Amino acid sequence: MQASSRLFNLKTALGALAVAAAFSAAGPASAAPAEQASVVIVHGAFADGSDWAKVIPLLQAKGVKVTAVQNPLTSLADDVAAARRAIDNQPGKVVLVGHSWGGTVITEAGNHDKVASLVYVAAFAPDAGQATGDLGKDLPAPPGIAKLSVDKAGFASLPPAALAADFAQDVSAKQAAVMAATQGPIAMKAFGDKVETAAWKTRPSWYIVSTKDRMIQPALERAFAKQINAKTTELPASHVPQQSRPADVAKVILEAVAASK
Repeated sequence: MQASSRLFNLKTALGALAVAAAFSAAGPASAAPAEQASVVIVHGAFADGSDWAKVIPLLQAKGVKVTAVQNPLTSLADDVAAARRAIDNQPGKVVLVGHSWGGTVITEAGNHDKVASLVYVAAFAPDAGQATGDLGKDLPAPPGIAKLSVDKAGFASLPPAALAADFAQDVSAKQAAVMAATQGPIAMKAFGDKVETAAWKTRPSWYIVSTKDRMIQPALERAFAKQINAKTTELPASHVPQQSRPADVAKVILEAVAASK
């Protein structure tokens, strides 16, 4: 009986070792695939979250969780607060995307622990201590800026004709009309609000230059991309490549998502 018992114990021990070896070869149970980063999009001036309606489905088709922030466009602090609320609500890492004025917003809001990377789309990318209104003064004023209409409350918007000619000249007339109707006027004083900390100094960045932009000089966009050491893509597009070339814009964002796992 003792010999039989010893044989049983030996077989049991060998079986346990085999199971342990199998688990060891397979790796620890905690080594699950990293959760895919979600995307938070910050729109610019003269727009709202619907400005990204063509890109969002392309990201969602790849299983990416997307949130488009609705900026109040009343001040840099207010827009940063709106972006940070959206970031707080994400389950894990975030790729933070900003268009135009939204670039200034993500430069500040990107200093959030969840933000893994930044994507600038025809956007401002100020340094700490700079305001959006300080940027590009050494270059000729873009054509669209001269056509802004400012109301009694100090909020600027683009007349429909100016939006069609200078903001979104490469979309259909019907689409431009919708964009004019849904645009968000911005408080002019917001352009004087200064960034406190530039997130691009501590996060990898991507930048899309719109070579036919009539709202921000393409030369200034290239300077931003170089300054922030971004992986840069140039598109022959207006100020809104997310409207005229959504697949190309989605591709860049997906690259950032893939790199942020």
